[in-house]
Amino acid sequence: MRPSDSLAPVLTVDGPSASGKGTVAERVAAALGFHFLDSGALYRLTALMAMKRGVALDDEARVAELAAQLPASFGGGAVRLDGEDVSDAIRAEAVGEGASKVAALPAVRAALLDRQRAYREAPGLVADGRDMGTVVFADAVAKVFLTASAEARAERRYKQLIEKGMSASLPALVADMQARDARDSARAVAPLKPAADALVLDTTDMDVVAAVDAVLAHYRDKSGK
Repeated sequence: MRPSDSLAPVLTVDGPSASGKGTVAERVAAALGFHFLDSGALYRLTALMAMKRGVALDDEARVAELAAQLPASFGGGAVRLDGEDVSDAIRAEAVGEGASKVAALPAVRAALLDRQRAYREAPGLVADGRDMGTVVFADAVAKVFLTASAEARAERRYKQLIEKGMSASLPALVADMQARDARDSARAVAPLKPAADALVLDTTDMDVVAAVDAVLAHYRDKSGK
């Protein structure tokens, strides 16, 4: 990271799984001309790599070692692991569940911390995740926490999976969302919660365009730009 980049403005977008934060954050980044960090992808990649290597997801030392050396690359709309396009693979429910488990391990979070902060480059960064505003970029210019009911989020995920030709059970997805929320909120390190100075935005009855507009307005209000 270049010295000048340490002052690059950051907008954080946190929230639970399927709250719409990824889509909203990516569109906001495009509108501002900023870089975009999908921090969740790093945890999903770590979980996927552990699964591929046969490493137990609760083996903190070995999973942290994988996270520290993660051979991941992003570009052209694709996410690659060891050169393999895993854009769809990391969105599988099993990998998402695994990501939630490895994200609860302090050593894994520590291993990925510097990697996430390295994305802070001029002209600015929009970072989406679970603890972007509370831990990784606590000094962000503006912070947003997107939320929605577990039922609404499960329905969104259900539609995504069906559109990709994958089988899915709506009741199972609701239960999964609730279990993941409980685990992410209760973990000892960097629990899922809004930063004290974050705008909390409920997207249950809000479309993407309205959510993007609200986040942009919040950023402009906070940054004066």
